[in-house]
Amino acid sequence: MSIPFALCLVVGSILALIVLIARLRLNPFITLFSVSIILALIAGMPADHVVASFENGAGHVLGHVGTVIALGTMLGKMLTESGGADRIALTVSDLAGRKRVDWAMMVIGLLVGLPVFFEIGFVLLIPLAFVLAERTKTPLLQVALPMGAALSVTHALIPPHPATLLALSAYHANIGRTIFFGILIGTPIAIIAGPLFGRFAAKHVPLTEHNPLAAQFLKTTPPENLPSFSATVITILLPVVLMFLGSSADSISTPHSGINQALHFFGNTDIALAVATILSFYVLGLARGFSRETILRFTNECLAPTALIMLLVGAGGGFGRELIDSGASKAITDAALSIHMPMLLLGWLLAVIVRVACGSSTVSMATASSIMGPILAHTHGVSPELMVLVTGAGSVALGPMNDAGFWQIKEYLGLTVPQTLKTWSVLETIISVFGLLFALLVSVVV
Repeated sequence: MSIPFALCLVVGSILALIVLIARLRLNPFITLFSVSIILALIAGMPADHVVASFENGAGHVLGHVGTVIALGTMLGKMLTESGGADRIALTVSDLAGRKRVDWAMMVIGLLVGLPVFFEIGFVLLIPLAFVLAERTKTPLLQVALPMGAALSVTHALIPPHPATLLALSAYHANIGRTIFFGILIGTPIAIIAGPLFGRFAAKHVPLTEHNPLAAQFLKTTPPENLPSFSATVITILLPVVLMFLGSSADSISTPHSGINQALHFFGNTDIALAVATILSFYVLGLARGFSRETILRFTNECLAPTALIMLLVGAGGGFGRELIDSGASKAITDAALSIHMPMLLLGWLLAVIVRVACGSSTVSMATASSIMGPILAHTHGVSPELMVLVTGAGSVALGPMNDAGFWQIKEYLGLTVPQTLKTWSVLETIISVFGLLFALLVSVVV
């Protein structure tokens, strides 16, 4: 596939999605499915492979994200119904002050986001964002965007996050120095893309869409006899701790030993969330006086609003798979490699292109670092640690519509497609651009 044709195909498909969903108000899932199929056919894929490609992409994403959304939503429902989210909201607002809850959510996002993927951290914390916004009378975007920015920054820039570990290995970078530079660069980026941009966005993008998720996460008044702050925090941080132990299992135990295998098992994303959710049934359910029938009703009714989210997340994965299998992604990547430019800039640009082509930031980081790793090995004077950071920064650029996170943000926050582009896509681009700029500044010294 020629490079101009690939560019026209990608740009045309993205514009078609925007017009059909935002302007003509067509069903987003049907639109994503239809545009994906038409794109693949125009690209010349065999007709009998087109649907299979979409199904593989959707199934791959939903196989992980679907379980995460379901378990995270149940945990969030227990937090809100028991008053646990209210307890955290009241404690955080008392400590930070009602005018600084967005800064508090940024800090919470940075801590929770270290060992977990963005989607997991988001479903864990979004109930807290709803409750904090309601109790402090703060615009939801002003609370939720700093949280999302912090989760995205840790995902892209700070080990031991799984995505950065892929680039660390490819570039043979020192993990200690990468963590230092990641915190040095990531903290001001989280501030710029989080509280600062969040306040600006909240003023200029009023929420107008009905949000069914907000209704289930909020009550008119906080329930009486709130659970303790410590019990609530332990419940919400348990999956984070389990996942961190799982990722560190080979460092703290003998590989393949019984303890090592147990740590890997309980550190698995789905298992860690399932354990925390089951624990919440007792700590935030039975121990608060709820009957088993009531807990069953909570967990059943909270899943209904997530059905469209799961469909859209899966469709986004299918769209990304079509771009890869059709050859459009590879053609655009090859075009980037043919451009002669500084290594840090090339690594960032390649990650951006893969991000737009496939949607997934993790895939973008893994693909770009695997391509740039051998090139870096024969290049002198370039810091491997900064290469990790610029690749990570590029991997979150633009917040495109073939990224599952785009639709997750849109549906949870009750945004329209144009509003999501004005808020989340801009926020992700801020993280990406400032990540590159700050890394280039550090490279002058390093």
